[in-house]
Amino acid sequence: MEVNPPKQEHLLALKVMRLTKPTLFTNIPVTCEEKDLPGDLFNQLMRDDPSTVNGAEILMLGEMLTLPQNFGNIFLGETFSSYISVHNDSNQVVKDILVKADLQTSSQRLNLSASNAAVAELKPDCCIDDVIHHEVKEIGTHILVCAVSYTTQGGEKMYFRKFFKFQVLKPLDVKTKFYNAETDEVFLEAQIQNITTSPMFMEKVSLEPSIMYNVAELNSVSQAGECLTTFGSRAYLQPMDTRQYLYCLKPKKEFAEKAGIIKGVTVIGKLDIVWKTNLGERGRLQTSQLQRMAPGYGDVRLSLEAIPDTVNLEEPFHITCKITNCSSERTMDLVLEMCNTNSIHWCGISGRQLGKLHPSSSLCLALTLLSSVQGLQSVSGLRLTDTFLKRTYEYDDIAQVCVVSSAIKVES
Repeated sequence: MEVNPPKQEHLLALKVMRLTKPTLFTNIPVTCEEKDLPGDLFNQLMRDDPSTVNGAEILMLGEMLTLPQNFGNIFLGETFSSYISVHNDSNQVVKDILVKADLQTSSQRLNLSASNAAVAELKPDCCIDDVIHHEVKEIGTHILVCAVSYTTQGGEKMYFRKFFKFQVLKPLDVKTKFYNAETDEVFLEAQIQNITTSPMFMEKVSLEPSIMYNVAELNSVSQAGECLTTFGSRAYLQPMDTRQYLYCLKPKKEFAEKAGIIKGVTVIGKLDIVWKTNLGERGRLQTSQLQRMAPGYGDVRLSLEAIPDTVNLEEPFHITCKITNCSSERTMDLVLEMCNTNSIHWCGISGRQLGKLHPSSSLCLALTLLSSVQGLQSVSGLRLTDTFLKRTYEYDDIAQVCVVSSAIKVES
């Protein structure tokens, strides 16, 4: 009968601990009124409790810190830190000790060891310590693989490893919406929701635009010469709360003049989000490149450069239109027609020639009109005809103006 030899025990012991900041100690206050049976007993016990705050014993938070009792949650964008210790539990001197730490994700394997050089020897009751750090950039299952190799006094080479499996969770839910203005401006609304179980301090939420755009943040207001955030003095985001950020992107001057280029731009930029959690633990996320649906202007685009907000009833007012040939190849010969509506009447000659408009070029046109009806009126009725292709482009609901009476009667 063959007997397998007993499995040899290793001379070294490996310990791996996650490094996290402590939490504030909490207790459950128990109190009662003085006329109740216990009298002042409960209050006196809370005053004698060293974990309570002197003078504010009924608060749940105390003055002590609690060390982590479990592995805890790891969120995307945070820094994972771990303490690795190899201790010589034997009475022998061990040689050529090599400690290696790798992090296996769903897509890659990363070496986190500070040094790949072997330690010459390790005496009894001595240890080798290392601290590793890694900014978590993937969600899902992660496996920390710690491997130790060494040589005994007898020259035998030994090797063992341990696996530590943990999940990386998603801390924020980010949703974006794009609004394409009549001009080449693009407005981005970003909705950021805290889907963790603890509050966050939002240190920074910024938009890094693509090379074709400049960005302006619309998340602050000016009061008495001081710039104040629209979210108030406290930038905390409670669990499951959502905050909306707004940005305006304008094309850079060198690209704004090239209508064909801006027309097809879909990549806008990416969001950079930085936050802090309990006791200042920092996290950072960058979204992938945000993309919008490019607006379909067709071959000819008409936009407003200037228009008054309020006009007087039956009095002429002026607007300035910009006509752009969005075609990259074809020159157009345009004719402008102005069609009156029930409330808007155009002043001038309809059917006039605008001349040739070369590819990706623009012309500005000053027009005069008046309104015969009060209230909020829509500017409509412009028609552009390309005489080469015999194609007509209709432009209605270009803008809106508020029409008021020029004679205001004051009742006594």
